[in-house]
Amino acid sequence: MSELVLSEVSAIEAVPAAQWNALVDDDHPFLRHEFLHALEASGAASPATGWVPRHLTLWEGEALVGILPHYHKHHSYGEYVFDWGWADAWERAGGDYYPKGLSAIPFTPAPGPRLALAPHLDPLVARRLLASAWEERDLSSWHLLFARADEVAAWREARPALLARRGVQFQWRDRGYGDFEGFLAALTAKRRKAIRRERRLVADQGLTLHRLEGEAIDEAAMAHFFRCYEITYLERGRHGYLDLDFFERLRRTLPESLLLIQARLDGRPVAAALCLQGARTLYGRYWGSEVTADCLHFEACYYQGIEHCLARGLTRFDPGTQGEHKLSRGFAPQRLTSLHHIADARLRDAVARFCAEEATHVEAYCRAAEAALPYRRE
Repeated sequence: MSELVLSEVSAIEAVPAAQWNALVDDDHPFLRHEFLHALEASGAASPATGWVPRHLTLWEGEALVGILPHYHKHHSYGEYVFDWGWADAWERAGGDYYPKGLSAIPFTPAPGPRLALAPHLDPLVARRLLASAWEERDLSSWHLLFARADEVAAWREARPALLARRGVQFQWRDRGYGDFEGFLAALTAKRRKAIRRERRLVADQGLTLHRLEGEAIDEAAMAHFFRCYEITYLERGRHGYLDLDFFERLRRTLPESLLLIQARLDGRPVAAALCLQGARTLYGRYWGSEVTADCLHFEACYYQGIEHCLARGLTRFDPGTQGEHKLSRGFAPQRLTSLHHIADARLRDAVARFCAEEATHVEAYCRAAEAALPYRRE
């Protein structure tokens, strides 16, 4: 067997797409070469925006056997696990928090695999070799965000000193409902009535919903979606992290992973939600509307996604971050864990205390949310 070699690459295009994708789980399109390349080639994740690609790859001779997206970050935007307070405290104490190391998918808080290894590799050996990329560099810290629970456990075995930070999202899972009416039947009568009312309100406003997949998403449909996406950000006084070039690249290179939900009024599209889908999971990511319409966001971003999952045999729907309003619509709390390597012992001790205290509040929140789920109790 060839020696295992760690190589740090400054652009995803330096790695053959076929070799990269051969290691990627078919349920997580965000780790695919096409998605990461679209981020870099469009300029969204680039040195100019404070994302310096330093992807970590493992090789046995000419064979790629391990991949881990990795960036040197000069800020904490676009991560969704917020460490601004840590950075501020350290810099007020005279330290330099940036650049830091980050293993995550830029602008994408979707739980999934981060490290992908060939099956024959010893995962403990591989992780210890990869850790040298940040432990031996001049970085204040390294952060692993939105990794799967089994990957978190494996990293903690390889590096027990990693600090764990708890978080929560809301996700829907198919419990054998069959169709949307079957899903509603599992809810309390009050919630069934409320959801039916919300869907009826959308129809009563003359809006129709249409799900477009793959090649059915043409250039005009993507351009309209992007206008809607920009409106969402402009309402907050800024532009989105992603531009039309990024979305067009996805349309051209990753069409099989795209689902576009269009709302139309008198046959004209007026709102849109763009999702990505894997072999088992639908990921709701981007949304925007040119009109103000009652309950349209719930219909386009939640109910259409649930219907799509049931129609396509997808068992999980991850609609994105935030939003307790998801809870009353059948999305259950999902516990998440991020991992953090902090180089300086003084900052590490402070962060450890913060994470321990925060974890108690997160767990209490999760338990309260579980108790508030609107499912019938037999």
